[in-house]
Amino acid sequence: MAWWNRKAPSVTPTPDEERRVKTEGLWEKCDGCGQIIWKKELDEAQQVCVKCGYHFKLSAEERLKMLFDDGVYEEYDRNLRSTDPLDFVDSKPYKDRLAAMRKSTGHADAIIAAAGKLHGRRVQICALNLRFVGGSMGAVVGETIARAIDRCLVEKCPLVVVSASGGARMQEGAVSLMQMAKISAGLMKLDEAALPYISVMTDPTTGGVTASFAMLGDLNIGEPGALIGFAGPRVIEQTIRQKLPEGFQRSEFLVKHGFLDAVVPRSDMRHYLAQAFDFFCGPLK
Repeated sequence: MAWWNRKAPSVTPTPDEERRVKTEGLWEKCDGCGQIIWKKELDEAQQVCVKCGYHFKLSAEERLKMLFDDGVYEEYDRNLRSTDPLDFVDSKPYKDRLAAMRKSTGHADAIIAAAGKLHGRRVQICALNLRFVGGSMGAVVGETIARAIDRCLVEKCPLVVVSASGGARMQEGAVSLMQMAKISAGLMKLDEAALPYISVMTDPTTGGVTASFAMLGDLNIGEPGALIGFAGPRVIEQTIRQKLPEGFQRSEFLVKHGFLDAVVPRSDMRHYLAQAFDFFCGPLK
């Protein structure tokens, strides 16, 4: 009889469950110091831990809003689409992977090209999106940056590229590798026109991106703690069979050894870029 008289489980949440539901998504754990941070506090600090200074990853949209005056900018080349020249298939067909990425991110590829004002100066900024196939460089990324360079030449304005990438996109084979040469040739035209190009490297910036446009800036700067290099530390250790120094390939290590010009915290980035452009182009009149 006890079985028949047993009460049905309550669907009303307990006080602990109710409290957990209300607070879910309001806190973030810092990967740098392990502390729990209130997300509103993190948002106000531009996704930088107020306790240890760890820089969380930003989306391309967040990056652009942070750099442009009042977060206002106009986008270019939104309709460019990568093809599948190799009919590439790994765990899934490349076409399906692209379609899934476009649906989940709302973007056509791993880059956003935009123009607007930074401290009152007209600039072109390209930001790579790590959430789209690891921010990898394929035909669309290369063509988008090349077109941004062309706009700089027409408008006589500076260029900034914010990198966050695993490198060249293997699914496009030689087509992705060709973008390294194409962008480099375009940057030479900027140099000949005496128009500044500043490369901002965030965590991570690796592979063919590092081996091309990320290291070709008139100024090469990195965010604090960013992993920057060609091959990863684990691959290098396995190759040379030696233990790497502490902090190897992090931005602080690289600036100390002459690989970068500066390490700039996120909170100082807009001001640093504005000062750099005043130096290269002269103050705004």
